[in-house]
Amino acid sequence: MTTVRLPLFPLNSVLFPGLVLPLNVFEERYRALMHTLLKTPEDEPRRFAVVAIRDGHEVAPSAPGMPDPTALPERGPTAGFGSDPAKAFHGVGCIADAATIRERPDGGFEVLATGTTRVRLLSVDASGPFLTAELEELPEEPGDEAGALAEGVLRAFRQYQKRLAGARERSLSTGADLPDEPAVVSYLVAAAVMLDTPTKQRLLQAPDTASRLRDELKLLRAETAIIRSLPSLPASDLTRSPTSLN
Repeated sequence: MTTVRLPLFPLNSVLFPGLVLPLNVFEERYRALMHTLLKTPEDEPRRFAVVAIRDGHEVAPSAPGMPDPTALPERGPTAGFGSDPAKAFHGVGCIADAATIRERPDGGFEVLATGTTRVRLLSVDASGPFLTAELEELPEEPGDEAGALAEGVLRAFRQYQKRLAGARERSLSTGADLPDEPAVVSYLVAAAVMLDTPTKQRLLQAPDTASRLRDELKLLRAETAIIRSLPSLPASDLTRSPTSLN
């Protein structure tokens, strides 16, 4: 079992290996995290772990609120996550490698990172200015018939894209450049399909690539059928992820 200890960045979304993550960092705890990453030697990756929030707030309250307008906002690394932050997070996350960390004049940061490796959350340490975690790296096993399943998922994904483009009355960009490596296909589709966080989390922590692809095939068929029955959909861009407000 390979374990690592890394800074922890909780989000209200799921990061998959190979996917790009833009971040807008402004909270004090995450500014401290970025200052620490900037001290990493240039020839080493600036790594931190992203976990999806199960119960809590991505951004801690910064002003008094309801129901008690006189209550002071929470401060510190665990703000918004309760007394035991490990319980507030899903148990499987993804290591991110920050390729770009740019500090703004206001002291915040614009960060561009890429997901690399799935990890299991073993413990959370709140003793410093930001959360850190002990993590177990999870291997990506192919499973049975991953290649054939990937081909089926790509066909279903293209059909999903066509239905979605039609419902939105928009033209469909070519899918000729989609990957064919099963694990990469499984992560790309998991990130691109419009699903809620618990469903995306289930895909992230699938035991192997084939299991994830089987799940995605069912989801794509179901989502495509739903889109077929709807007269229109709200605008949404599949190819771009919103910048996190964290």
